[in-house]
Amino acid sequence: MKRLVLSAVTASMLAASAFSGQAAPLNQPSAPQSSYAQVDWQKPGVTKKKVVVKKKLVVKRSHWRKGQRYAAWKRHQAVRDWHRYGLRRPGPGQEWIRVGNDYLLVGVVSGIIFGAIAAH
Repeated sequence: MKRLVLSAVTASMLAASAFSGQAAPLNQPSAPQSSYAQVDWQKPGVTKKKVVVKKKLVVKRSHWRKGQRYAAWKRHQAVRDWHRYGLRRPGPGQEWIRVGNDYLLVGVVSGIIFGAIAAH
């Protein structure tokens, strides 16, 4: 009776392995295998060129335009030493003010922008 049970169990194990395909070896961990081989396409004696990446300078454009009205120009102090910053002399009724990182040439009466220059 034992032989009959053992032969039935053995036959069922062989049949199960035949239907499931090739069984993985028990002594190696089952990990995905790659069928691709690493190939070096470079010819012998040829050196690779180094790639130099230069950083790009991002220049933020100001949103000020000539003819635009700047209503809050009075809250900024006027730049009196305009020549120190490389600015041109303001005309009559105009003055330079610094707003953030920009210099604006505004009209004293109306607040209209006559020029805008980004500060360095």
